[in-house]
Amino acid sequence: MVEGRPLDEATEAALRADPRAGARVILDAIARRRFDNRSEGQRLRKMLRHENLLWSAGVVRVAGVDEAGMSPLAGPVAAAAVIFVPGSRIPGVDDSKKLDAAERDRLAAEIKRTALAVSVGFADVEEIDTINVYWAGLLAMRRAVDGLSLRAQHLLIDGRRIRDVPIPQQPIVKGDCKSLSIAAASILAKTARDALMQRLDAQHPGYGFAKHKGYPVREHLLALKRLGASPVHRRSFAPVRSILGLPPLPPWPKPHERGDHGHASSAARLED
Repeated sequence: MVEGRPLDEATEAALRADPRAGARVILDAIARRRFDNRSEGQRLRKMLRHENLLWSAGVVRVAGVDEAGMSPLAGPVAAAAVIFVPGSRIPGVDDSKKLDAAERDRLAAEIKRTALAVSVGFADVEEIDTINVYWAGLLAMRRAVDGLSLRAQHLLIDGRRIRDVPIPQQPIVKGDCKSLSIAAASILAKTARDALMQRLDAQHPGYGFAKHKGYPVREHLLALKRLGASPVHRRSFAPVRSILGLPPLPPWPKPHERGDHGHASSAARLED
C-alpha cells in the first residue's frame, strides 16, 4: 500500500525491478503493512468469535456491554451498550485501557457511525455511595441496555450478569479483550465518562479532573488534601473519608447477602 491505498501490480513490479535503495525501503514498508493488516485481521476474527456464533444462529441484535470509572475517587460510573450489524469489523477496536485518548476518540466516532445502536448510561456519585460502586456499575449497565434504540436479543457483558434484564446474557471474563462488541462498549463508556469529567473540571476547578479523570493519582490526592472534598467526590471511598475526617465504613455485604435488587442495608458501606 502507498499512502493507505492498495499498490497496483504494475507499480509493485516496477519497484522490484528498481535497484535503488529507496525502492527497497518502499517494498519493505509495504511488506510490513501487509503483515500488520494480516495480523489485525486475525485478531479481529478472534474478537468476533462470540458474535459470529450468535449471528450465524440467527441472533442479529447482539449487544456488547461494559463499564468505566469503577476506581476513581470522584465522578459517576459510566457504561455503554453497542449493537453492530452482523459482519461488522472495525480495525483498532480493543480494550479501551490499551488505547490512548486520541485513538479512543477516533474509534468512538467510528463506532457510532458503524453501529446499529449505541447507548451510554451513568450511575451518579449519590448512587455509588448508597449501593456501592459494584452495584452502581451494574445499574449503569442496565441503563445503557435500556437506552438502546433497538431491543437487544442477546448481551455479551464484561465478566458480569445484569439483574432484572430479561435478555439472554453471556458474561465473558476479560471480555473487552475477547469481544469486539464489548471492546467497543468499553471505548464508548470511557470516552463518555472522560468528557463528563472535563465538564466537572470546569465546575470544580483545582482538582485536575480534566487530566486524571478522578483517579487516585498523587496530584489528585494532594488536591483533595488541600481543597477538601467536592460535591462529586465519592464519600464511600476510604481516601475521601480520610480527608473528611470520617471513620472507616464496615464492608459492604457480599452479593449473595444482598436482596434481589442489589440494595445494601443502610449500615453497610464500601470500605475500599
